[in-house]
Amino acid sequence: MKKIIILNGPNLNLLGEREKSQYGSFTLKEIEKTCVEFAIKNDLKLTFFQSNIEGEIIEKIQTARNNDDGLIINAGGYTHTSVAIHDALKILKIPIIELHITNIYNREVFRHKSLISKVAKGVICGFGANGYIMALSAMKEYLKT
Repeated sequence: MKKIIILNGPNLNLLGEREKSQYGSFTLKEIEKTCVEFAIKNDLKLTFFQSNIEGEIIEKIQTARNNDDGLIINAGGYTHTSVAIHDALKILKIPIIELHITNIYNREVFRHKSLISKVAKGVICGFGANGYIMALSAMKEYLKT
């Protein structure tokens, strides 16, 4: 059974409350439930982690190098600012998928630059909560090779 960790960054714990016009009305717990259902049907083991603290996210990334087969990350605002998260991801030998609920290229200019994209196998953005299932599906296929 392949092990995948899904990391969520700052403010994603407030999904369902914040900027519903951008993010929709679903909560992070609802996304996790949908992902678990997908994982059960596809023989995957999932771990979820959310933090508003950069260092905690980095520690989870470092732990993933020995514990997981793949990593999906929605780093939120840290996507555009955190060299430290970029550097931690760069160390990994497992595949990484960058994920965003919104299309970062249809938003403010400062969101158009990702420090994660260069170390990720791929990027999924703009598909709302469905992006999580898309990322899991892509990771499952990638891990088959």
